[in-house]
Formats: sequence, C-alpha cells, structure tokens
Amino acid sequence: MHEAPVILDMATTVTSYGKVKAKRQRGEMMPEGWMINRDGTPLLDPQHADDGLLLPIGGYKGYGLALIIGMLAGTLNGAALGKDVVDFNHDASTPTNTGQAIMVIDPDAFGEVKEFKERMDSVIQEMRNSERIQGVDRIWLPGEQSHQKRIDYARDGIPIPDALAKQLHGLALELGITPLA
Repeated sequence: MHEAPVILDMATTVTSYGKVKAKRQRGEMMPEGWMINRDGTPLLDPQHADDGLLLPIGGYKGYGLALIIGMLAGTLNGAALGKDVVDFNHDASTPTNTGQAIMVIDPDAFGEVKEFKERMDSVIQEMRNSERIQGVDRIWLPGEQSHQKRIDYARDGIPIPDALAKQLHGLALELGITPLA
C-alpha cells in the first residue's frame, strides 16, 4: 500500500473540545457554528466555552449519530454518557469515566489483503484526483492530514503554543521534574 491509511478519528460534534482549548490557548476566536451559549446564540470566544455547548455535526441526523456512538462508546462498555460523565476539563482529581468506540475490521476476512490495499490505493488516488470546485486546491481523505502531521512532528518536533509551554513549565516545577527546554 502506497497511500496513507484512511482513519476516521472524530468527535460527533462540529469540532472537538480540544480544538476549542487550543483556540483559547492561542487567544483566537472560534468560528460561528462550533458552539452556542445556553440561550442558543453563537458562542465565539473560547474563554467562555464553559458557558456553552458544542454543536453536533449534521443537525438532527448528526445528533442521532452522536447519540448512537455515545451509547456504543459509553453505555455499552460501562462508561458514562450524559450528565454522569466526569468533566476532565474541570475535575482533575476524579478518575475519568468516558469510553471509546473503536471498530477494527480484518480485511483478510474478505479476501487477499494485498489486493484490498491495491484497490484502496486506486480509490484514494481517484478521489484525490477528482475534479475540484473553485477554491479547492486539494482533496483530503480522513486521517491524511494527521498522518502528514505525524511525519512532520517526528522530523521537526511538536510545536507547543506559548500558553501551553508556560502551563507545562509550571506543572514540571510543581512536580519537581525538569521542565521542557
């Protein structure tokens, strides 16, 4: 297989809360459509994210998908769902009770793995080389940008925003360990 694997690692919300926290650390505003206030109005300032809610992907269909995945990731495996989830953004002492839903399929159960990988390469290349609409320079597949980031980070190191570096430095001093350079 020559192409990067297609891996869908996603939140069932428009964005993940981690991206909201990254915007807060960088002092950037969020785009409209990521979060709403409890009164339903758009929430753009990540400093006030605690007062809002992440929006589900795809309207009511996204809500249904989020609920089903939440049930598979939480209820099915004994983790929490809904109001019982420990908010690890505000509670660092209680063990987290969130779950994960991971699906792995063995392609060998369906035929020759080498042939499957060749067909996947073909499909990926066909999709990537499809005609683009105006303003689209590249067609990305799920996991492709993260795969490239992993390669870049392994080569160049992981960039850390100043606010996070300061937090990590304080935590290292608090724990009595050597801070990052």
